[in-house]
Amino acid sequence: MNNFIKFKKVLFSGFLSINLILSLSLIAYADKFTDAMEERRSWPVKSNEIENWPEGPAVGAASAILLEAETGIILYEKNVDEKMFPASTTKLMTCMLAMEKEGSSLKDMVSFSYDAVHSVTPDASNMGMDAGEAMTLEDCLYGIMVLSANEVCNAVAEYTSGSVDSFVDLMNEKAESIGCKNTHFNNAHGYTDPDHYTSAYDLALIAREFFKNEFLAKVSRTCTYHWYPTDTQPDDIWLSSKNQFLNKTYSLEGLIGSKTGFTDESRQVLVTGAERNGITLICVVMEEETPYQYIDSLALFNYGFNNFTRIKVADNETKYDMKNESFFVTGYDVFGDSSSFISLDPDSEIILPKNCEFTDLDSKLIYKDDDESVLADIEYSYNGKYLGKAGLIVEKDNKTSFIFGDTNEFIEETEDNDTTFIYVNNIIKVVAIIVGILFVYLIIRRIFSAFHFSGRRHYYVKPRKRKKRKRFNEDD
Repeated sequence: MNNFIKFKKVLFSGFLSINLILSLSLIAYADKFTDAMEERRSWPVKSNEIENWPEGPAVGAASAILLEAETGIILYEKNVDEKMFPASTTKLMTCMLAMEKEGSSLKDMVSFSYDAVHSVTPDASNMGMDAGEAMTLEDCLYGIMVLSANEVCNAVAEYTSGSVDSFVDLMNEKAESIGCKNTHFNNAHGYTDPDHYTSAYDLALIAREFFKNEFLAKVSRTCTYHWYPTDTQPDDIWLSSKNQFLNKTYSLEGLIGSKTGFTDESRQVLVTGAERNGITLICVVMEEETPYQYIDSLALFNYGFNNFTRIKVADNETKYDMKNESFFVTGYDVFGDSSSFISLDPDSEIILPKNCEFTDLDSKLIYKDDDESVLADIEYSYNGKYLGKAGLIVEKDNKTSFIFGDTNEFIEETEDNDTTFIYVNNIIKVVAIIVGILFVYLIIRRIFSAFHFSGRRHYYVKPRKRKKRKRFNEDD
């Protein structure tokens, strides 16, 4: 009995020792990444090097970006072109391409092949689908975004392109088409692979396209979803996302959507969109440590919303105001001031730091020959930092018809149903001038004619008189 008690004590002591060793190892492991994160806070932030640019926060991510979605202007950038592992943020591209499939419907059934299910490693995120089962595309998209289910990504890839390999080709084509320069995909779910990488800037471009789809944005901000059992999927599944922006562990005002990613190699990756006061920002942090992917993202969003605004160029520009340029508008238009045939695009917007005025910006004209409707772009910058552009639009087919109104006015009707009232006095003045010119012309012509014919009569009379005198003398 005593031996048994001794054995239990030894066993318990050994268990405690193993736990202690594991705990110490985990602490050392965590400290290694924490120390690396703290060291990264000292890395240079490129946007902070711009003269008089609002200073952004120091973050522990190896790479971070804050992008204004409408204009594509970068407000904050740290190591944004470095190739890094995207982990499950890859799934933004997967869902976007599934929605873009020609003729697709959210009610389409997506089947799960043996390869789609069993090519996923056991430790990867999944929702427990079996080969031969099927779900609607809508349920699949929620499975991908809420649970980050890898086998669902494979099934959606096969649904979209016929095979995962052809879907990967489509992913790379799409990435290139939206301007990604440092991206190459090798799978549909983001599991670590040496040939599967992107950059913070490229990931922001992908998120920019993703958030344009309102349904996908809604799915990406859904915390909990219920998958009901069906004839093709027998399980009743009700699960929640681990994204701490969605479960309100961290509150982000104006949240549009968010996607997490993590592998041992990528560390924490987070892509998030938010909108406040008419400005939409996209934040990407890569190679971060928990929970700082959320803390740093919040700091970047607050920095962006507090220091920048988006303004319409047409409401502020005077230098290139076509209505004030006599080159484009005649000063003697018989119908009053005509609309110029070149105008500023009324919808063009740029980003403006709140610590400067529009008049502080530099601008230059970039003439275009590839667009018949746009003569040139006005590009704006602040201390060398590009802020956006506005187009000079060529007004074409601006056909105008005129009718008289019931009052002492002349009405100009344009094709866009706008009316401009031009006083008839202008027309009367023109008519009076024309009549006066005609009257003077007729008088001058009459005088000239009278003078011309009287000269001819005088020329012929004199010779006859001389001839008569000559004849009379000869008769003498």
